[in-house]
Amino acid sequence: MSLRTRDTLGNRAAIAGIGATEFSKDSGRSELKLAVEAVHAALDDAGLVPADVDGMVSFTMDTSPEITVAQAAGIGELSFFSRIHYGGGAACATVQQAALAIASGIAEVVVCYRAFNERSGRRFGSGVQQREPSAEGAALGWALPFGLLTPASWVAMAAQRYLHTYGLTPDALGPVAVADRRHAAVNPAAYFHGKPITLADHAASRWIVEPLRLLDCCQETDGGQALVVTSVERARDLRRPPAVITAAAQGAGRAQEQMTSFYRDDLTGLPEMGVVARQLWRTSGLLPADIDTAVLYDHFSPFVLMQLEEFGFCGRGEAAAFAADGGIEIDGRLPVNTHGGQLGEAYLHGMNGIAEGVRQVRGTSVNQVSGAAHVLVTAGTGVPTSGLLLGADR
Repeated sequence: MSLRTRDTLGNRAAIAGIGATEFSKDSGRSELKLAVEAVHAALDDAGLVPADVDGMVSFTMDTSPEITVAQAAGIGELSFFSRIHYGGGAACATVQQAALAIASGIAEVVVCYRAFNERSGRRFGSGVQQREPSAEGAALGWALPFGLLTPASWVAMAAQRYLHTYGLTPDALGPVAVADRRHAAVNPAAYFHGKPITLADHAASRWIVEPLRLLDCCQETDGGQALVVTSVERARDLRRPPAVITAAAQGAGRAQEQMTSFYRDDLTGLPEMGVVARQLWRTSGLLPADIDTAVLYDHFSPFVLMQLEEFGFCGRGEAAAFAADGGIEIDGRLPVNTHGGQLGEAYLHGMNGIAEGVRQVRGTSVNQVSGAAHVLVTAGTGVPTSGLLLGADR
């Protein structure tokens, strides 16, 4: 690990536009159409037009290639295009790639996007019973023969160990689900708008894979989300206040696998997110106490608790008490997932979480944290991942 204390990326680029489709269970249109709608909405939010775009970044899992989206959206020549691997772990890294392109002068306006029919089309939660021969498939071969076929089953292994180590029961996961749904209940864009839950509801929800109940698992969503990244200087002249990219990082831990890193010495943490955390704190000069609100990737509730610990908001084994005491509520010590998260708003592989980070910086969130100047956003956990620190333009 490098000993340097700063990099040259911070405060060079900003998110100037955000746009999304509606979040549904049956979009009724193609994933390409969803991508184009989100891109157009993000450009309109920024006060830009397709001709201004010269760079695009997406996920390797996205079915709509950059050049296809560019053509369908009316975008012309591209001088930069890139894709990031590892599913939801790619979310914040798409913005990092865009910021790198802006800072190096390779591109001037880069659009990051993600669009899928994850409910009406391919459902990631259904598992990976059939895999084409590959190195990734060989790695999964150590888990699949034992019935560990789905993301929920993979995460349940680590969650069970976490609860056992710290003397907790599955009820300790409830405050995460309740807080997310409470925030979603007042968010008109959220699928669960107007539908808060209680701890009793959480405890009564059916088992998916112990210790995970239904309400510990994220939704399956159809939709698209796009983000427009440009230089801070250019963003200042656009339609919305810029959300400055204070720091960005990627991380993979030792013995890293894709949600099946069961051969590590300890299953009670998320080493890949620790790599991201150390980079963000080191390169930004900020500390956990400086963060006003956080958007923590919540495909499964136990990994929210582990992230609170990896980033130093509380000690090891203390996150459950932190959440139970209201620490992640809108009026808590660290409001988390003020849009409702993937448990409450939508599952867009974390891209909608980045948009919420931007709204907090702008002061336009439906659950606005007063004076939010520093926002942490994280991407998928259990896989190689990424994170962002977004800040107000001061």
